[in-house]
Amino acid sequence: MTDPNHKDRSAFPAPIYRDTVLAPVFADAKRYFLEPLLEIEYAHTLMLARQGIMPAGEAAQCLAALDALDREAIRTVRYDGSFEDLFFYIEKKLATACGEEVAGKMHTARSRNDIDLTMYRMVLRLRLLELYQAQLQLRQVLLHIAWEHRAALMPAYTHNQPAQPTTLGHYLMAYIEILERDAERTRQAFTRVNRSPLGACAITTTGFAIDRYFTESLLGFDGLQVNSYGAIAAVDYLVESCGVLATAMVSLGRFTQDLMLWSTAEFGYLRLSDAYVQISSIMPQKRNPVPLEHVRVLASRALFESNSVTGSLHNTPFADMNDAEDDLQPLVYTAFDNAERSLKLLAGALSEAQFNLERMAAAADANFLPVTELADTIVRRTGLSFHAAHGIVSRAVRAMPTGYDPETMTEIVLRELTFIGNATNISRSEIRSALRADNFVAVRSIPGGPAQAALEPELLRAREQLNSDQAWSTERLRRLAAAKTCIEQEQSSLSRQVHGH
Repeated sequence: MTDPNHKDRSAFPAPIYRDTVLAPVFADAKRYFLEPLLEIEYAHTLMLARQGIMPAGEAAQCLAALDALDREAIRTVRYDGSFEDLFFYIEKKLATACGEEVAGKMHTARSRNDIDLTMYRMVLRLRLLELYQAQLQLRQVLLHIAWEHRAALMPAYTHNQPAQPTTLGHYLMAYIEILERDAERTRQAFTRVNRSPLGACAITTTGFAIDRYFTESLLGFDGLQVNSYGAIAAVDYLVESCGVLATAMVSLGRFTQDLMLWSTAEFGYLRLSDAYVQISSIMPQKRNPVPLEHVRVLASRALFESNSVTGSLHNTPFADMNDAEDDLQPLVYTAFDNAERSLKLLAGALSEAQFNLERMAAAADANFLPVTELADTIVRRTGLSFHAAHGIVSRAVRAMPTGYDPETMTEIVLRELTFIGNATNISRSEIRSALRADNFVAVRSIPGGPAQAALEPELLRAREQLNSDQAWSTERLRRLAAAKTCIEQEQSSLSRQVHGH
């Protein structure tokens, strides 16, 4: 039967398909995947020659054609519809250089499927390392500040209300520990991302005797994504990485929110340097801590971009699907870009920031903050239950509706203890000492507490952990660089074999 609308049908690619899908995908591929794709071309061709699947002379010819590609020219090419994607564009260039028959042998025992998944993992592992390095940079800044101000008194807050005295070092150590856990999660995600899918082909491997371990090594992977179906179909490597990123951004946003409050005139705890504030066009007095706002919004963007990736993959078929590929991958990289920007910006802003230690210390000694220790002291000195001591201190607090005064509170507590017959076991000076913020901190010396005896060993441990984590990052980058060197060495070896020099 003749289709009456046949004359209206366009040839591939239809202009709308070209403009809405193929052209944007080609632009993304040039930006993100050109170098990984070419590394895969080198590694796979070297493997085919090594296994005797492709004649050494022809492999050397194809490798020379790869060397001759003008990468900058490729990056400027506009999509015109004469090829489907970057892979076919490169294939076309290689066919022009060494003939379709020879160039076509490079595609033996592989598919765009396993090429794509290999590229995605190669890009993602670098993004994880860049995120990791930005986290380390922020940790280094915070450790310096925490050590310098390890004894600087400040209020700890619960429910956005002043709660108990602590120190700036103790507060910062809490977030440093979170950054340590973020680093641990990032390392674990890297371990699962850095597995090679190459050789899975379309989804069931190949009948050719390829060496997947050889290409794994040349491309800097730490192992294989063994099952070929899972190598192509599984997206957990992507979801986990975005989950790690989202977790880190939640914590970063919460920390930054505190810094925003500390920067207000009402708090006055934190002052950014002039290099990190913006003025008002109309109000001469304004010093706006705008970088903290950018940190917060970038972290929020990264969080929701990561969640968008996860949501886009939910309930998609367990198979090779574009849902996890061309249009989604750039969103992953945007999320990592924004996360890295936020971490670096905060590290920079805090590296030049000043803390109003006098104001923080005064706040730690105000608003009834030390009274928990008064209740504890009454328990230790009189033998009363904590419930009874808590009641005495609570009544004293309620008896001071106009505000906290430690001397008045001392008198009220002494009177309460005299009334119940327990005043003889505790002196006025002991009660008054229990109402000092520095004493409150000093007696909390068990592991995890703010006392210097507890905090200093943790800060020193954190410094050692930072050095260890930095060494891991350096080693991972060294291995990836070494893999590229191996490709060059294998190519030189093949050239000597073919040309005798």
